[in-house]
Amino acid sequence: MVRMSVLADALKTIYNAEKRGKRQVVLRPSSKVIVKFLQAMQQHGYIGEFEIIDDHRSNKIVVELIGRVNKCGVISPRFDVKLDEIEKWVVNLLPSRQFGQILLSTTYGIMTHEEARRKKTGGKIIGFFY
Repeated sequence: MVRMSVLADALKTIYNAEKRGKRQVVLRPSSKVIVKFLQAMQQHGYIGEFEIIDDHRSNKIVVELIGRVNKCGVISPRFDVKLDEIEKWVVNLLPSRQFGQILLSTTYGIMTHEEARRKKTGGKIIGFFY
């Protein structure tokens, strides 16, 4: 079976492990986008520490779960989102304005929708977590 989206596989693995009540999960293969996504999740307190293990192939990531992820997913295709359209996506994807994040790939790097609003920039939508 061919992997269509490495990020989608990683997020689905995290979601399934979280539902099963696991304390940690191994993601493979690794990519820069997955690492940035995990850093955003860690920064907002949805996951614990994660460690990248070099296995001389495509690397593995071991993620410590703390039981805070209710849902995470990828938006495919990666739609273009203008600054004034971010609110529409927030309403459609997130359960509430108080929690949850949408990740955008902007010219300033991968950031959450709140950071993109502060920097007054749009981008392509990557995924979400809450």
